[in-house]
Amino acid sequence: MSTPDRPVRIGCYSAFWGDSVAAAVQLVEHEGKNLNYLVADYLAEITMGILAARRQRRIMMGKDTDRGADYIAEFLTLALSKILPDIARNGTKVITNAGGLDPVGCKKAIEALLNKMGIQNIKVAAVWGDDVLSDKEDRTLGAFKDAHPFSTLSVTEHNLDADRLPSNDEPIVSLNAYLGAKGIAAALDEGAHIVVTGRVVDSALVVGPLIHEFGWKEETTENYYDLLASASLAGHIIECGCQATGGNFTDWHLAAQSPYGGYANMGYPIVEFTRSGSFVVTKPEKTGGLVTPATVSEQMLYEILDPALYLLPDVILDMRQVTLAQIGPNRVLVSGAKGRQPTPFLKCSGIFMDGFKISIELLIGGIDAKKKALAVGEAVIRRVQGMYKKMGFSDFRGYNIETIGAESLFGPHTKANNSREVMLRLTAHHDNPKALGLVALETIPSATCMAPGITGSGTGRPRPVPNLVHFPLLVPKSQVTTYYVAGSGPEKSVPWGSWDSSMSYSKPLNVPAIPEITSTEPLVKTALINVAYGRSGDKGDVCNIGIIARDPKYLPYIKRSITADAVADHMKHLCKGSVVRFEVPGSHAFNFVLTHSLGGGGLSSLLIDRQGKTFAQICLSGLYVELPASMIPDEAAKL
Repeated sequence: MSTPDRPVRIGCYSAFWGDSVAAAVQLVEHEGKNLNYLVADYLAEITMGILAARRQRRIMMGKDTDRGADYIAEFLTLALSKILPDIARNGTKVITNAGGLDPVGCKKAIEALLNKMGIQNIKVAAVWGDDVLSDKEDRTLGAFKDAHPFSTLSVTEHNLDADRLPSNDEPIVSLNAYLGAKGIAAALDEGAHIVVTGRVVDSALVVGPLIHEFGWKEETTENYYDLLASASLAGHIIECGCQATGGNFTDWHLAAQSPYGGYANMGYPIVEFTRSGSFVVTKPEKTGGLVTPATVSEQMLYEILDPALYLLPDVILDMRQVTLAQIGPNRVLVSGAKGRQPTPFLKCSGIFMDGFKISIELLIGGIDAKKKALAVGEAVIRRVQGMYKKMGFSDFRGYNIETIGAESLFGPHTKANNSREVMLRLTAHHDNPKALGLVALETIPSATCMAPGITGSGTGRPRPVPNLVHFPLLVPKSQVTTYYVAGSGPEKSVPWGSWDSSMSYSKPLNVPAIPEITSTEPLVKTALINVAYGRSGDKGDVCNIGIIARDPKYLPYIKRSITADAVADHMKHLCKGSVVRFEVPGSHAFNFVLTHSLGGGGLSSLLIDRQGKTFAQICLSGLYVELPASMIPDEAAKL
C-alpha cells in the first residue's frame, strides 16, 4: 500500500496485442520491488473484431468448445510465464484486459500455469459483464431500445457526424461495453494479485489500483471526481506504452539516438501517483527513449475528441487545463486534471459483418512507376467489372487504388510523382467472396499482360476475408452489470456510482481561451513542424490530430493560421466529413477532430492508413504558420 510520502508506482508494458515480448521483463527486472503494479493493454477496437470473428468462425464450424481461443493466450506464454517468479517475490500485482471475450477462462488458465510452476499464494481474479449480447436472443440493434449513437454524447455544441450503425436486420457479431475501474478495485480489495478483465476502458487498468490503494469513495473522499480524472489521465498517458516515452514522437531522432540504446532498448512508461492527485511520468533508468512535456503531451492528446469531455464510465475528464513540467531527467510532473460526475451511459464497441474485402499488392519499378501502377489498377478493375456483367454479379461495393511510395497518402500535396519504385495496392469490397476471387485471379496475370517492371507477388494469391465493421453505441448503465470473482470465492457484482441524469456535462466550465496575436510585425511563413509537435489516432471512422506548440509564444500564431477550415482543406482528399478544432490551453495545444476520414474505420477501411497514424505528419509537413521572421527557429526544417 502507498504511504503519504511514497507514491504508487505503476508500469505499463503493452500498448496492444503484439507489443514487444521483452517489455514486461524490462520493467520487472529494472524496477524490482519498487514497482507496485504492472498493467497491460491488449484490446484495441481491431483486436475485439479479430477475437469476435475467430469465435464466429468456430461457431459456424460447430467447434465452439475451444474457449481458450477467446482470450489473449500470448499474455500467458510470452509475458506472464517469464515474470511470475519475480513478481511473486517482489509483490508486484498485474492488471490486464487480456481476458478478451473470456476473462474467466483466462483466470483458469493463469491458475493452471501457477500450479504448473509451483507458485503458491497468488490469487487470481476475473472481471466481466461487458458482453451485452450474452443474454440476447435477438442479436441486432432491435434488442437495444434505449441505445443511442455515440455522437450524441461525444461533444456538446459541435455536431460530429455519427459512425455507420448496422441496420435493424443486420446481425451483430459482438457488442462489448467499456466497463469502469470499480470491478478491478473490488477484486484487489479481496486480495487479488492478478486481475484479468474483458473490455474495460484502457485507463481503468490504472484507476482500479489507485482506487484500491487510496480508498477513494464517492461519499467521503474530498475532490473525488478530480482524483478519478487525474488517475484516468495517468492511465491514458501510459496505456500506449512507449508512445509516452519517445515512441511515435515527432522529433523521432531524439528517441532513436537517445542514450542506452535508443529505439533498440526503449524504456516503457511508469507513473508515480501521489495521494494529492498529481503524478510523475518516467521510465526505467538506463533505457532508451525520453520523457519530456512534448512526449507526454503528444500522448495525452492521442485518440481523444473534445478535451473538455473525455467520457469514461466512472468520471468525465477535462484535460484543458492540465500542465506538464520537466522536474528532472526523464521525469514530467502532470497536474491540473478536472473531473465531473459521469454520464448515465456506457460506450460499447460493436462489430457487424458487411460483405467481404480483398487486398492485393504488386511492386512496380522503372520510369513512370506511379502512372504504370494506376493504369494497371484501373485496368484490373475494369476487366473484372466486365466479367461481373457476363456472370451476373453485382458491381463492387467499393474499391481503392493506391501507389505506395509515391506519397498516395498526401493526395494532391504529393512531391513524389516521379518515383521509380511504387507498390500498387488494390483493395475491393463486395457482398460475394467468389466475385472478389476474380480480382485476385486477374491481378496476378498483369505481370505478363500489362506494364513492365511488375514483381513482388510471391506471397501467393490473396483470398477474400469477411469485412468487419466497427461501430460505437451508447447503452444505459442500468442495463449493464459488472461481475468479478477473486480466487475460489463467489461471483459478485459491483454497483455503479451515481451519474448525472440532468446532463449538466453538456455545458463544460469556461476556461481562458488561447490568446489572439498582438504583434504588428510583418509575418512570414514557416512549416508547422518548425513550431509544433503532432500526434494523430483513430476512434472508429474519426481521426484526431493533436497539435502542440513547441513554445507557448507560437500558440497565438498557430491559432491564427491552423484553423479548422485550413485543416479541412488540406485533408479533403481523406476527410469526407467535418473538422472541429478544440483548444487545450493548459498544454499549449489544439485538438482537431476529423469525421468520416478513415474509410469506415480500422476493421473495414480499404485505405492503407486505416487508423490515421500518418495524419499528423501530413499536416506538420504540409501546413504553414505565419509569424514574425524573428521568431522562426534557427534550425527550422526547409520543406
